[in-house]
Amino acid sequence: MRRLCYVFALAMLCSPLCYASKVDTVEIPSAAMNKTYKAAIAFPDSYYKAKKNFPVLYLLHGGFGHFNDWLNKTPDKMLVRNLADQYNMIIVMPEGEIFSYYIDSPVDPNSKFETYIIKEVIPFIDSKYRTMKDKKGRVITGLSMGGYGSLYLSTSHPDLFAAAGSMSGALDPNMTTWNLTPERFNGLTKFLDKIMGPMTPDSYLPYSVVNMADQIRKNGLPIVMDIGVEDFLLEPNRELHRRLVYNHTLHDYTERPGGHTWEFWQDALPYQVLYFSKRLKANGVML
Repeated sequence: MRRLCYVFALAMLCSPLCYASKVDTVEIPSAAMNKTYKAAIAFPDSYYKAKKNFPVLYLLHGGFGHFNDWLNKTPDKMLVRNLADQYNMIIVMPEGEIFSYYIDSPVDPNSKFETYIIKEVIPFIDSKYRTMKDKKGRVITGLSMGGYGSLYLSTSHPDLFAAAGSMSGALDPNMTTWNLTPERFNGLTKFLDKIMGPMTPDSYLPYSVVNMADQIRKNGLPIVMDIGVEDFLLEPNRELHRRLVYNHTLHDYTERPGGHTWEFWQDALPYQVLYFSKRLKANGVML
């Protein structure tokens, strides 16, 4: 009997229920879109032990996804929780809808996700939780559409972030630069047209992060990028990297084996959080 109790106790200690970090789901209203969206927030265990303010990582999901993807789709379901604990940071995973591109759509008045993230989500988080409420303690990254959103938002609002990242970022809405089958190209074009309008050689340029290389240099914001060599978005990532090298912008760029998969992003996220932790410490933020 004593042995059975020991085994049971050991099992409970190893159970995911015993992980220290906590995840909450909150509702964040949008006056701009007259809707309310959910967000997931991972808190480190230290949040409940130390009465101090914590840095925040905004972690964006990809196209055809939702706010809880980073919790539900990584092979290791504890990945985000463990990173929150390891680096003593709050990780916020907001909703971006299935194909918002995290912009204020010029053609759909009901899709204003740049306004939502910048003017509604960030102020909501800062008002409700013990966060560092200026750029020195705030970073952002994401996968695919979220990688685009991260670099687009941070380049457009450099006063809000200490660093930004992209994993397999869909960095150029000109999908002729993507390695797609004709069927997939036509299918994705229909979604993009609903957000940005019909693409012409000129109309996509204001929304291309690749075209923002000089602004990224001017902002001086630390950038980290990660892409798999089998990814259909490889060329836009290479092109932004080439332009940043050409204009002498310091940035961290990695190509490695892998495709557009959760296995790849599970490996990419810990490296990017490590990168962010170094930038935060350089700003005097204690993790």
